[in-house]
Amino acid sequence: MSKLDSLIAKLCPDGVVYKALGECCKLSAGGDVPKESFSKEQSEKYTVPIYSNGIGENALYGWTENARIKEPCVTIAARGTIGYSALREKPFVPIIRLICVIPNSDLNVKYLKYAVEILTFQVPTSGIPQLTIPMISKYKIPLSPLPVQHEIVRILDNFTKLTAELVMELEAELVARKKQHDYYKDLLLAFGDDVPVLKLSYCCISISDGDHQAPPKTDSGIPFITISNITNANTIDFSNTKFVPETYYIKLDDKRKAQKNDILYTVVGSFGIPVLIENDIKFTFQRHIAILRPNNEIIISKYLYHVLQGSYFMNQANIAAVGAAQKTITLSALNNMKVPLPPLDEQARIVEILDRFDALTTDISNRLPAEIVARQKQYEYYRDTLLKFEKIN
Repeated sequence: MSKLDSLIAKLCPDGVVYKALGECCKLSAGGDVPKESFSKEQSEKYTVPIYSNGIGENALYGWTENARIKEPCVTIAARGTIGYSALREKPFVPIIRLICVIPNSDLNVKYLKYAVEILTFQVPTSGIPQLTIPMISKYKIPLSPLPVQHEIVRILDNFTKLTAELVMELEAELVARKKQHDYYKDLLLAFGDDVPVLKLSYCCISISDGDHQAPPKTDSGIPFITISNITNANTIDFSNTKFVPETYYIKLDDKRKAQKNDILYTVVGSFGIPVLIENDIKFTFQRHIAILRPNNEIIISKYLYHVLQGSYFMNQANIAAVGAAQKTITLSALNNMKVPLPPLDEQARIVEILDRFDALTTDISNRLPAEIVARQKQYEYYRDTLLKFEKIN
């Protein structure tokens, strides 16, 4: 029998009382912070954090002088991220969108946090969606004896800690893999004097960019992508694009219509991100994105894609980028940037090796969010199980 089972058998074998939050806690609403007592930055004068209804680090709204809530408590978002709860163990000031739930002496504040997490708050469908103190005060939680609460908190805290450690290990492994990937990429793409280094324009049939005129927009049709649709994972996110009519697409110059094995390359703002087009799919793009059509008689598209990510080419991109507000690589500069060009069979060998590294990195990248989701579900299962008691009222 576990320690928790022993405690339950000894202290509450028949179940526990379920009490409304208004009975076992003191509830208070946040308020406005006077401008003369507010700062976005922490200083010697402003040392008390102000919290909003944001999630995680986004909840830190600013800093002030005097705490409004001095006891450890649980905050519940009344608007926006409705129902999101956070544990606050140090003095702070809540803004108006937060409701503070301060436990009585017979309630462990961390236990309260775990108990609040399993509540499902119902919000009125009419008017402004929000929670109020009268609404929250009616929700009930199991009020088990304090020793039972402490043991549940210990178990869930340990579980949370172990989960965080696992996630950190996976994140560290991902960083290490990426560093290893970049190292070997640069090593494989470092050639001696026997390999010619040629202008990008020589290696491509065409180098162009998107239409310089604002295209007509429609509710459906051909996707129109901008730089914001180009991800740091070197892919195109089509989930939130605008559209243009097919008639507009048809009239575009052929060199501005992406084909399989073409490469997109961002040239404004977040410049230097290549995307290899691996499937025939119709889309259009803004002029902040260049399109390269490699000459596959002398260069393999996937090889060029890897070169564009390497430090040799990125150093050229950083030098070529001009402008103050938004760095820009002009098409003229892009045409003149250099690419090492070994024989096709050597290019194919390099591609095969780097693709294997990409697959390893991608595997870890996919495992990380999947592991986080799995651990969260596991945590929720144990939390819900530990906080499930027989009711005696």
